[in-house]
Amino acid sequence: MRIAFIGGGNMASALIGGLTRKGYVPQDIDVVEVDPAARERLSSTLGVGVAQVPGAEVAAADIVLLAVKPQHLRAVASAVQPLLSAQLVVSIAAGIRAADLSRWLRGYGLIVRAMPNTPALVLAGASVLFAMPSVTDAQRSAAQGILGAVGSTLWVDREELMDAATAVSGSGPAYVLYFIEALERAALELGLLPAQARQLSLDTFLGAVRLAQGASEEPAVLRARVTSKGGTTERAIRCMEEAGVNQSVVQAVKQAAQRSRELGDDLGRVE
Repeated sequence: MRIAFIGGGNMASALIGGLTRKGYVPQDIDVVEVDPAARERLSSTLGVGVAQVPGAEVAAADIVLLAVKPQHLRAVASAVQPLLSAQLVVSIAAGIRAADLSRWLRGYGLIVRAMPNTPALVLAGASVLFAMPSVTDAQRSAAQGILGAVGSTLWVDREELMDAATAVSGSGPAYVLYFIEALERAALELGLLPAQARQLSLDTFLGAVRLAQGASEEPAVLRARVTSKGGTTERAIRCMEEAGVNQSVVQAVKQAAQRSRELGDDLGRVE
């Protein structure tokens, strides 16, 4: 299976690195990238083929993965469209709906839309995928294999759920880092040294995630187990509840989903 990446940025590099770690042959991967320094880096560090503009490598590919910024996708679609025959097109451009991409590709329907997140850079990503109706089971499996090389994958059967996925997992790492930042600040203000504050904050998050992953109970049940009546945790949770932290997080994620819908509307109007 040959793959042609359009765009050679961080996410494309992460996906290529994940694929090669799983035994994929670099010689079967090509990257179209306008930046000459990026082409040199991709060629020298990953061993893949590189090109400045889409051409024979796209025509010969089984999968064409679009990894460019959303505002550049229409122009890329125009350049790629004449080279398409029966290739699967996978887009990881945020906000661009499959129907709009299909329109820019003159009705081409073999499209999977995917939303990976930044932990893919350390092979701990969470990717959500949506396939247009004409995509075959084999092509779905191939798309899942590419995104699965850098973490977990989840399919949705309605494209509007991609906005929710963007808000939860696409933007989610920033929420977690925001909380880690606050926890670390509190540790510093309580007198811990910077290195100690960083270690305790990170290890506590990592441990809590592993605890939740390995348990059959809901997170609320696990939290209640460590919230002893009259204890330190209870006071902290009460403080957060009184400040409306839980509801603020819910509203923040809903706002992110709304912004994702708005971006899809705005970008999709480009003709």
